[in-house]
Amino acid sequence: MHLLSMWYHGDLSRHAAEALLLSNGTDGSYLLRNSNEGPDCFALSVRAKDSVKHFQVTRKDNGYAFGFNEFATLQDFVSHFANQPLLGSDTGTLIVLKCPYPLHVEEPSIYESVRVHTAIQTGRTENDLVATAPSLGTKEGYLVKQGAVVKNWKRRWFTLNRYELKYFRDKMCEEPIRSLDLRACSAVQFDYSQDRVNCFCLVFAQRTFYLCAKTGAEADEWIKILRWKLSQIRKGR
Repeated sequence: MHLLSMWYHGDLSRHAAEALLLSNGTDGSYLLRNSNEGPDCFALSVRAKDSVKHFQVTRKDNGYAFGFNEFATLQDFVSHFANQPLLGSDTGTLIVLKCPYPLHVEEPSIYESVRVHTAIQTGRTENDLVATAPSLGTKEGYLVKQGAVVKNWKRRWFTLNRYELKYFRDKMCEEPIRSLDLRACSAVQFDYSQDRVNCFCLVFAQRTFYLCAKTGAEADEWIKILRWKLSQIRKGR
């Protein structure tokens, strides 16, 4: 249990785990934290290049289940990681678990001195402070989209943030061609009606949008996150 305590981060949230691993970790860094799925459930958060993947560790009567293995104790589970196991996610990502991210990290006691401190706005109170942060479940990347009138296919840059899916002429453009409100979307699903592979569609009342990803794994990632967004909308979140 002593070894586990060095990289078990308790009630660290999914959002905080991603921020921690992306800012301070390296490819293959990982940590264990409590999962919101219920008591005795854990989540293993792993940095995979420029993203963070999360895997569930489930408590069972005879121990702990992770992937295709079961471990009698948490100590057995920890010992398994000494061999740097290779994980393959359902989106096709392969990750070598290289090093645990420690709970306690030595921080330099160096601070900047305040040289300027003045109010930009006056008359405001603490009630005017609004905490904002990027929504969990953001995604961006190139997809090939079918035109509405002329049924040709064009490569567009897509960004997903909160409940807005925007597409641009390319990655460098600041103004989107169109913004889709997912609250008006009724379904997201794989599509096999087009003469293309790795296609999926978003169904709206007035139109169905047909999109194609470069790989099946990438299409699967888009579908999963878009469906998760729709489920959050239906829950009223």
